[in-house]
Amino acid sequence: MNIGNIQDCFGCGVCAIACARHIIDLKLNSDGFYEPYITDTSKCTDCGLCINVCSYSHEGLSLKNDCIKSYAAWNNDEKVRRKCSSGGVGFEVGRTLIGQGYKVCGVRYNVDNNRAEHYVATIVEELIPSIGSKYIQSYTVDGFKAINRKEKYLVTGTPCQIDSFRRYIQKFRCEDNFVLMDFFCHGVPSMLLWKKYVAWAEKQVGKLTYVSWRNKFTGWHDSWAMSIDGEKIGGKVNWHDSYNLLMRGKKGFLNSRLSQGDMFYRLFLSDSCLGKACYEKCKFKYDHSSADIRIGDLWGKTYKDNEDGVSAAIAFTEKGNELLHECGCNLVAHPFEVVAECQMKTNPTPPVYTPKVWVNLHDTSKPLSQAMKYPNKILRIKRWKGRLNHLFRIFKIKYQFR
Repeated sequence: MNIGNIQDCFGCGVCAIACARHIIDLKLNSDGFYEPYITDTSKCTDCGLCINVCSYSHEGLSLKNDCIKSYAAWNNDEKVRRKCSSGGVGFEVGRTLIGQGYKVCGVRYNVDNNRAEHYVATIVEELIPSIGSKYIQSYTVDGFKAINRKEKYLVTGTPCQIDSFRRYIQKFRCEDNFVLMDFFCHGVPSMLLWKKYVAWAEKQVGKLTYVSWRNKFTGWHDSWAMSIDGEKIGGKVNWHDSYNLLMRGKKGFLNSRLSQGDMFYRLFLSDSCLGKACYEKCKFKYDHSSADIRIGDLWGKTYKDNEDGVSAAIAFTEKGNELLHECGCNLVAHPFEVVAECQMKTNPTPPVYTPKVWVNLHDTSKPLSQAMKYPNKILRIKRWKGRLNHLFRIFKIKYQFR
């Protein structure tokens, strides 16, 4: 019994670190999503460990505790709050735990390999590359393999990665050494989308040297913005610089916002190129989590006028709740419904034009801009319906387009 026949799974990679024979790795499948494979089937003993830790292979969550404490939260350090995607709580949790002797397994973007990847930070300066959202699937294996189960760690990741990781530390009876943190997850887009987007960007700036998915230069509510530099523009970020240098806001040469029609965001958020498991198998929406802490943007009415950024921070365990109060952030208790007001409650549904987007993504000769005509058409129809509905209300016509 092994993961040899598993396809289109979450791609969390926890099976690779559980395998005592070290014969499991991750690779991108033909649709651009990570999935496991056995490098040498002759060495497999069918011990079943890889299946035991696999969230995709189990119903339900690995965390049974139903303690939920929910907060609006933000960092007291203005530099951190400005640089982070929302309120800067995730970074402060990591910084607090490093101060207590923990290490942090987070996610950074590797410009050499053009991928997001898990890595281990041991000092605060090493934690800085993990700041900010990376809206692509991360390669976990190297980072997870660097974890020593006898030491103390904060591990961050998508809800499916964290659910599998909790199964792993439960199996090896070392749960007390770990704090787990996930986030409200929309789903992960295909790396075929990201590769095409990178190719488009590199025509303008050269080989990428810096990538950021969020910035608040025009405010938190308009922070869905790609910021990119390349070799034609400047050198790589030196992650060995001082803390103060690394925390400075950086605006890339190429800036493209969702509100202005950015191709990556428009296709990603249209739900037309997410992983099959995101549509069919995700069990982690809204208040379903195996983490100690879940973070995200606190969208909705309560902080609609705030442009500095406010985090949603939810504790699913007493350990997580105590840590949120230890980390020194501003915490304002709210009902969960307020904190998660605009978060997804159900799995995404692929739009009708999804097959056409996939044809574009699989055809390397077609520019990404051609795939944009499908979500753009739907957006234009939606806008016209909105305008007509507005006129109907003005003239008190009892009809509304849906």
